[in-house]
Amino acid sequence: MKLVVLGLSLSSAWGNGHATTFRALLEAFARRGHDIMFLERDVPWYRDHRDLADPAYCRLEYYSSLDDLERWSGEIVAADAVMVGSYVPQGVEVARFVQARARGVTSFYDIDTPVTLAKLERGDFEYLSPEVIPGFDVYLSFTGGPTLRRIGQRYGSPAARPLYCSVDSERYRPMDVPRRWDLSYLGTYSDDRQPTVEKLLNAAARALPERRFCVAGPQYPSSIDWPTNVERIDHVAPADHPAFYAASRFTLNVTRADMIAAGWSPSVRLFEAAACATPVISDVWDGLDQLFAPGSEILLARSTEDVIAALAGLTAERARAIGEAARARVLAAHTADHRAQELEEHLVEAAQRTATAEKELA
Repeated sequence: MKLVVLGLSLSSAWGNGHATTFRALLEAFARRGHDIMFLERDVPWYRDHRDLADPAYCRLEYYSSLDDLERWSGEIVAADAVMVGSYVPQGVEVARFVQARARGVTSFYDIDTPVTLAKLERGDFEYLSPEVIPGFDVYLSFTGGPTLRRIGQRYGSPAARPLYCSVDSERYRPMDVPRRWDLSYLGTYSDDRQPTVEKLLNAAARALPERRFCVAGPQYPSSIDWPTNVERIDHVAPADHPAFYAASRFTLNVTRADMIAAGWSPSVRLFEAAACATPVISDVWDGLDQLFAPGSEILLARSTEDVIAALAGLTAERARAIGEAARARVLAAHTADHRAQELEEHLVEAAQRTATAEKELA
């Protein structure tokens, strides 16, 4: 099929997890024989940090405004499926634009579902509004579980389906590099994640001054008081993520508050670290135990003491076994190839549902 995607970014992974998610998914989708165009809003903060100029698996084009998007109307009309992603600038207007022109299946891919729904509850329609949700043939959500029923029942989606983040298991794999840190964290700053970073990493670092820690990611305020044994790295390019994880005895997974409340919201970083066989210490939320087995595939931490116990109490052999078990789980269920097949199935299902409805009307 011909798929047109209007997403936040494919060209730049700076300050967002959307790019790596789209890259893995669309490359795997292309391997299934499909033709893909990605339309990205040309904005300076991504333009100045582009790390993927010309993907081999899809055509990447830019538009400068909603009016400029009109240049690509023909592609949208001719597509078998059109996908609009979360956090796209002027996303509500983009949704209306697509729904007015597309002749194939239309879908919304929400890589931020709990955040999106919290914004809708507040009347904040930054990139999605209740009025456009029923106009998408399928709502693809990176959150599963009860949230899917809510999208259908409260917002009128004709089909809400899970499409979790995933990982390119060829790029994200174990590496033999020197260990630099006992515990690392890779993630862009956010106000609601920082208290957990403070509790599960900074407090542990202060309690274990002989251990080494690292926090990597942009947009952290200069006002944060980092312990002296916490190294700060402003940005790690996606190509360097596997080496970053490999240099860590353990890595930390921290989840935003809205996503903890919704549950069933695994981040792309969780799958990436697991694919690298780096043992993950994670905060706790509903559904996590259905993705990774606590104690044998992932370690759960509710307190600073839980982190200290893992760092000081687990042998190297036990930690390695947990990391390897997590990688095996990812390879069995959470690679980009798995998600690409699921995406194809969801789009085909939506097309068949539409065709059936049209026959009934005729």
